Amino acid sequence: MSRADFHSQNLESAREEAQRLFARKHELQGVWLSWVASQIYALQPAGYASMVRRELQSLQEKSET
Repeated sequence: MSRADFHSQNLESAREEAQRLFARKHELQGVWLSWVASQIYALQPAGYASMVRRELQSLQEKSET
């Protein structure tokens, strides 16, 4: 499977996972960063984990504006 195919097949799932993780930020507050890092670290394959991380970063940037 090409990288583009992998990306298109998993983008919606990565966005949903990022939303789920980001939704816990207010609840977990100070421990959220270490918690979310452990959650992303556990995701497989690594390419999917990177997609979730990028989507999470995008959500973070949008919330700061």
